[in-house]
Amino acid sequence: MQGEIMNSSAEKYSQLIKAKAKSFGFQNCGISKADFLEEEAPKLEQWLKNNFHGEMKYMENHFDKRLDPRLLVEGSKSVISLSYNYFPEEKISTLENFKISKYAYAEDYHEVIKDILREMVSELQDEIGEFGFRVFVDSAPILERSWAKKSGIGWVGKNANLITKQSGSFYFLAEIICDLELIPDHPTTDHCGSCRKCIDACPTNAIISEKIVDGSKCISYATIELKNEIPDYFHDKMDDWMFGCDVCQDVCPWNRFSAPNKQSKFQPNESLKNFKKGEWKELTQELFSEIFRKSPVKRTKFAGLKRNIEFLEKSSDKK
Repeated sequence: MQGEIMNSSAEKYSQLIKAKAKSFGFQNCGISKADFLEEEAPKLEQWLKNNFHGEMKYMENHFDKRLDPRLLVEGSKSVISLSYNYFPEEKISTLENFKISKYAYAEDYHEVIKDILREMVSELQDEIGEFGFRVFVDSAPILERSWAKKSGIGWVGKNANLITKQSGSFYFLAEIICDLELIPDHPTTDHCGSCRKCIDACPTNAIISEKIVDGSKCISYATIELKNEIPDYFHDKMDDWMFGCDVCQDVCPWNRFSAPNKQSKFQPNESLKNFKKGEWKELTQELFSEIFRKSPVKRTKFAGLKRNIEFLEKSSDKK
């Protein structure tokens, strides 16, 4: 009898969480049992051994926590994975302009989505009662795509991005790790088939095999994560990207189903829409701080963005 009551509560709470996620604007919501990611452990270890993380030394930290959420959140029983659309209604023109990844068009997703999650959990606790939890938005040692895959949100494509049949891959991932007993979902099947558009289109050959990306060769890594000078390897391969890169997503056939997001805070910054290469070359610290005050671009800092622009200029001059 006790088990039946627990299962009934788990089912009820699981359905409530998914309905609540939808009402708060999340595209998808899936649930996994908080457990050790046995399948991912050797893959992560080999990826690190191959130095595919480059200068992202933080990836070497908290190895066990990355694989087991129970070490990250004491008493956790469930991982709730969620996706939030950021595909823009209006794309910033690349005519006589440097390129910026679509996710960085507007306000910093870390803060926007974390605020939404906290409000959502507050409402859940009003209905369920108090429960232990932590919310995460690309902000802790969590293998987000692995949990999202496990929860059935989508599959990991050949470009190592999570892809969903109904909406492609232009979305952020977030998690609620909690001590609620919930009903876990099942992984979906892989639908990349024999397609290799992302592999063939990558300007730097960073996708070295299916689902394995050499992060140290990725344009996003070079323009965001890399703190030192950009290596000569990237010469003539940057394709005018000054922050991030969307090439492997832009060519993905599943992204033909991407629909514009409805989040006002993710609408393109007006300054980004109006700037051209000439203005970017004259960028000052003051203007950088004004334009990117609430933007994820601030992560690379003024010096980093200037370095990226100067590298692109030099590459252009050498052509």
